Amino acid sequence: MQTRLLLSLCIAGAVAAPRAGLAAEDTILTIYNQSSAGAIDSGAYTPSPGSRNVPGYAVVRQMRTLNLPEKENAVVIQNVPSLIDPPTVQFLSLTDPVATRLIEQSYRHDLGSRERLLDKYINKKIGVEILAGDKFELVEGNLLSTQDGLTLKTADGVIKSVPEYASISFPELPELVTIPTLIWNIVTNSPGEHQIEVTYQTLGMGWGADYNLIYHESADTKSDTVDISAWASITNHSGADYRNAGLKLVAGDVQHVATNVPGKEGAMHAMVMERGISPSAPAFAAKSVFEYHSYTLNRPVSLMDNSTTQIELIPRVTQVPVKKMIVFTGADPQYWNPGGRYVDQNYGLETDRKNADVYLKFQNKKKSGLGAPLPAGRMRISQREDTGDLTFIGESIIDHTPRNEEILVRMGSAFDVVGERTQRNYVLDTTRNFAEEEIEIIIRNQKKQPVQVKVIERLYRTSAWAISNSSHEYEKESTSQISFPVNIDPEKEETIIYTVRYTW
Repeated sequence: MQTRLLLSLCIAGAVAAPRAGLAAEDTILTIYNQSSAGAIDSGAYTPSPGSRNVPGYAVVRQMRTLNLPEKENAVVIQNVPSLIDPPTVQFLSLTDPVATRLIEQSYRHDLGSRERLLDKYINKKIGVEILAGDKFELVEGNLLSTQDGLTLKTADGVIKSVPEYASISFPELPELVTIPTLIWNIVTNSPGEHQIEVTYQTLGMGWGADYNLIYHESADTKSDTVDISAWASITNHSGADYRNAGLKLVAGDVQHVATNVPGKEGAMHAMVMERGISPSAPAFAAKSVFEYHSYTLNRPVSLMDNSTTQIELIPRVTQVPVKKMIVFTGADPQYWNPGGRYVDQNYGLETDRKNADVYLKFQNKKKSGLGAPLPAGRMRISQREDTGDLTFIGESIIDHTPRNEEILVRMGSAFDVVGERTQRNYVLDTTRNFAEEEIEIIIRNQKKQPVQVKVIERLYRTSAWAISNSSHEYEKESTSQISFPVNIDPEKEETIIYTVRYTW
């Protein structure tokens, strides 16, 4: 007897009933973020076939009750993610850890698509219904190929190409495993009910910190403040739902070797955005683990597949003192190569007008209202205007920041503060092994208010240098960098001239 499958049907898989079943009871998720920038790119929030664009992974630990009636048991576990890394599976019987072992494991995931189903029938007889004129005609034969339609070999040896068809008939449905499944062979000397612990890694899960700052500018700019709120944005595209699970997030650069895991295919699902509503107490408890920091949620959470859940990372902090900095750096970063020797006269010259950069600087200290380890993430800053409106003024990525450290957020370029850097003179003496360079920097302030600008100069030609002449006081910040703090009146300019002598 043949079974007919219409093309419009969704093919459901059949799995042999397991001899022993598993039911999830307690799950703990430890999620790691592998984004080099610290924050997950917004594109990763949108599910896509394969869902491999989430920069992170998770370690899943589950406590289960398992009935093992025989000394050797076949167990089928179907509630695992499609992006599981099978070699990472660890099995432990808490009831009899010595004499109960997992001796064999296989992973199955035959997605129920027409293509996957047809692949099961290569070189087997099928029936194909095609439209011939205004009638349907049944063509039977052995399936040779599924490329560019179907290719059949009929009983009389004719090779027939079928580019389009209405339905397909099969002699019988094959055994399909349409959801990710682990098949275990477990041996035990203690038949009966066991409490077991299962641990594995899965891709398709990651998290990042998202910080929202509201900047309040004072009249004198000396008592500016920011309000800070932080979310942990957790993305699950692993192919499995985790309901009422314990959650731990790990921040830090944990070494992890990428592996090839079973693919996840299928239709795109709608993304779900959930915001966790937190009580006044911190939602996460932070502590040090090895050389990293972990954040443990103080309540269970459900992380559904193809969703992004946001949970308050730290309670909202207001009136954190902040300083706005305007910084002008004349030479582009590609010229900052301390340790070499660069004596070409034109190396590092920047003669085009450039806008100064704007930064916000504040301290991650308890007296400022913070003082907690802040994981790397994206900071988005808005400013509260006199009208009460919020205007987005910039965003930046911060690295992992311990308590009591400084946080510097680059906002963008200053519209009304520009500068030019030129070389006034250059002398190279290869006999006496020195080069002398005179640099002029002009900073113009087109604002209606005075500004303070920090002018940064990186002395990149050689590692041995000395300032022989300078029009302004300067500060040596490192072995290859000096800075000039200058105050500029409204609609005025300031000229800095200095001479540096390099030796080798």
